[in-house]
Amino acid sequence: MKHTTWIPCLLVLGAVFAPVVRAAPPARTGEVAKDDVVVDDRTEALIKGAVKWLAAKQQPNGSWTTGRDNSHPVAMTGYTLMAMMAAGHLPGEGEYGKQVTKGMNYLMSCVRSDGYITNGGESNMYNHGIAAIALAELYGQTRDPKLKVKLEAAIKLIVNCQNNQGGWRYRPAIVDGDISVTVLQLVACRAALNSGIEVPQSTIDKGVSFVKLCYEPKSGGFTYQPRGNPPGFARTAAAIYSLQVCGKYDDKEVATGAKYLLDLKLNPSGEWFTYGNFYAAPAMYMIGGETWRQWYAKMKEQLIDKAGAKLKREGDMTYWDPFDGQGVGPVYATAVYTTILSMPYHYIPLYQR
Repeated sequence: MKHTTWIPCLLVLGAVFAPVVRAAPPARTGEVAKDDVVVDDRTEALIKGAVKWLAAKQQPNGSWTTGRDNSHPVAMTGYTLMAMMAAGHLPGEGEYGKQVTKGMNYLMSCVRSDGYITNGGESNMYNHGIAAIALAELYGQTRDPKLKVKLEAAIKLIVNCQNNQGGWRYRPAIVDGDISVTVLQLVACRAALNSGIEVPQSTIDKGVSFVKLCYEPKSGGFTYQPRGNPPGFARTAAAIYSLQVCGKYDDKEVATGAKYLLDLKLNPSGEWFTYGNFYAAPAMYMIGGETWRQWYAKMKEQLIDKAGAKLKREGDMTYWDPFDGQGVGPVYATAVYTTILSMPYHYIPLYQR
């Protein structure tokens, strides 16, 4: 996945975002979930330890950073808030409700008058996209009127920056597009739309069209930009995830893209493992059935059984160093891996088909 200035993003992060959705009780050991995938006791203990570790890493201003050089607070806060919500913590609710509220308030404080989400330093549309997704999820859960104003501004900026092909790029301007930035903006728009925020349907439709321009029929995978680029794991995961978010569950590109991913062997030390699986996991989750069972089992095996020195403990707290060594630090890795392991709880409306 080609990038310029910072880190791979996701993210993050589904399909139907119902207004004011409250999560159902998580699936516990021995229970049969709708897809027969449950969080066992060992995994639950790791999730709890990881959320506790993330809570301890929150900065006084409510943000989270990479944890090593205190960079990218907007993106890291977005990722961490998604992880906490995936584990059942909402603003003012749950053991870490106060931390979620502080993180939400921090992101709201970063929304400029033109809607761009930035801490005033390092900024790009990756940061903006993951933060907008987190804010859309939070608004759907809380209906906070102050948050609504901020989210509307953030989405308006996205709409105004879409290029003629339907894509987005690093800068908040109408330039060329790439699959990774486009997926984040498209998911943010759809999440906001489904939570009641006004988004032109043409923006969604054009975004879907751009994603499909990156489809390579020969392999079934997706490329970084339309034409002349090789397909890849992370690119394909991001693409089929975004198509499902937009309701294209039965499109051929989703089916062939999923097969492309399943045919690849998970390489934890490979490029974009963390980034790619942040997309691949919800994509497989929405496909469900045996596909999701096998994928979640593989992720558990990799993140727990084969983690080795990457999985670390500090008392009753847990965290991970990134498997792919992208240099973004343990906060990012822990947030992403915690979100993945928490998916059987069904706490994130954004991930529900």
